[in-house]
Amino acid sequence: MFAYRATRGPVEVAFTDRHGGVSGGPYASLNLAARDDDQPGTVAENIDRVARALTAPVVAGMRQVHGAEVAVVDAGSAVASGPAAPQADALVTGEPGVALMVRVADCVPVLLADTERGLVAAVHSGRPGLVAGVVPAAVAALRELGAGQVVAWVGPHVCGSCYEVPEDMRAHVAGLVPETFARTSWGTPSLDLGAGVVAQLRDAGVSDLTRTGRCTREDEDLFSYRRQGPASGRLAGFVWVRP
Repeated sequence: MFAYRATRGPVEVAFTDRHGGVSGGPYASLNLAARDDDQPGTVAENIDRVARALTAPVVAGMRQVHGAEVAVVDAGSAVASGPAAPQADALVTGEPGVALMVRVADCVPVLLADTERGLVAAVHSGRPGLVAGVVPAAVAALRELGAGQVVAWVGPHVCGSCYEVPEDMRAHVAGLVPETFARTSWGTPSLDLGAGVVAQLRDAGVSDLTRTGRCTREDEDLFSYRRQGPASGRLAGFVWVRP
């Protein structure tokens, strides 16, 4: 069920793998996002299973759109899925017991926390979000709520050796975030989104960070749009403060 779990003071973080759920076919088995061929009830059961395993009372999700919007949520506004969830690519909360969820297949899931003040954030950083600056926006939102020292966890995502892109796209993105410039293991232009996220975190003053080091395209225990195509599930990152 979990590709990675960690505890830092009162803060719990986790990234899921694809095992331990009830979805079938290419979504087997712990798909955490509604897909055309996977029923909402099945996905809801998968989310419930993760929440029970984490002992998280409330799960808050978002409708991710590859932007830089940050939404602040609490137990009263938290919705795991559906149209009532905020349209955003980062969630922030200061309320204990609210587990923030970010869903990905190849994009970079980033979890942030001020473990002293009990403030946390979950961030979805794909290529457009990286360019738009969603990671620094989330760090700034935490600091607006009073965060001091911020800790980060960078979850499983497609690595620079696998994320092939056209030459002009690499030039554009690397022109804005130079650390993303990369080449695939077979010699074609690529982007290292994880390196770009780490650079943005450091520029935002976040030096205490952990990378899980797992590539979604290479690791068949994880979901990957690049490996599976459109019929691929979603894994998720979770961060919350224990009540």
